[in-house]
Amino acid sequence: MTELRINGIHYSQEQLLAFCTEQLKSNSNKWECDVYAFILEWMNSYDTITAHTSGSTGTPKQIKLSKQKMLASARMTGEFFQFEKAQTALLCLSPNFIAGKMMVVRAILWQLNLILVEPNGHPLQNINMDIDFAAMIPLQVNNSLNDGNQINRIKKLLIGGGAVDQILEEKLQDLKCEAFSSYGMTETVSHVAIKALNGSCRSETYHTIGKVQFSKDNRGCLLIHAPEILEKDLLTNDMVKLQSDKEFKWIGRFDNVVNSGGIKLFPEQIEDKIRGILSVSFFCAGLPDAHLGQKLVLVLELEEQTSAYKIELMKQLKSLLGKYEQARDIIFIPQFRRTSNGKIQRDATLLLSKSCK
Repeated sequence: MTELRINGIHYSQEQLLAFCTEQLKSNSNKWECDVYAFILEWMNSYDTITAHTSGSTGTPKQIKLSKQKMLASARMTGEFFQFEKAQTALLCLSPNFIAGKMMVVRAILWQLNLILVEPNGHPLQNINMDIDFAAMIPLQVNNSLNDGNQINRIKKLLIGGGAVDQILEEKLQDLKCEAFSSYGMTETVSHVAIKALNGSCRSETYHTIGKVQFSKDNRGCLLIHAPEILEKDLLTNDMVKLQSDKEFKWIGRFDNVVNSGGIKLFPEQIEDKIRGILSVSFFCAGLPDAHLGQKLVLVLELEEQTSAYKIELMKQLKSLLGKYEQARDIIFIPQFRRTSNGKIQRDATLLLSKSCK
């Protein structure tokens, strides 16, 4: 039996079916229609729903997810965050992707009051109530911090869909709300591990939820064992330092590692060190080099700049980075390639550069 409370109004299964069907006919807001379309998909007689991977590390894929596995994931999340009936859950992410879908499923399973807002960069602008649980991407969190004190209306905030850099994490220390970073993907039906970002439980490592367990392959990449939500173990390309079978520290993506003169460089770690001096989107990557095998480059989302700009930036980088972490070149690309949910597509973006042609 599917029941749901939306924006404070309770709908029985029959009422929910009628309401969503009517809204799809009469509502002109696409983002709302996406929510109602997913609810109807959830309520149909099929055992699976259709989901799409983000495409940040390759071509987006369409996959089928078991509704039972999604319920199991929602149960694990609710147990971890101690959900209670009638608590408010903010849906500010698109239900076209797994994070938004799972917020709806959690609301159904735990009988939460699902608050709908448009999934844009400023999700709290029109919120005038306290929120027990919300999930956001880093961009939304940063914008909400700049919009005033609204973010403190959230009791528990889960941040996913991208790395939480040191600058954002430091900003979170002054908040009343408990902030967490999530680790997971579409294939794992949302998150399988969570890291506390502030408060007395602040941690540098991710901890499993439910009965999830971790190990590594010979590359040092994470292997996920989660029988409640996976048909078989899932091997990732995420390089980690394993603390135990329940805890790990994330290092970076195996497919992003730069092997320069026999030295392995992890772009994500370098990016975190220099984020404070750059006001534009950027990433580090490796390009072929006759002497080093690969050379490290810094790629900026910016129109071509002068030689003087490059020299000054190189000076700043030198003061922040180790000897082998220095970029050998700076590449300017006016507009990065991104996925539909805003993640930078590194390989596709590099192909736009003259240096890669």
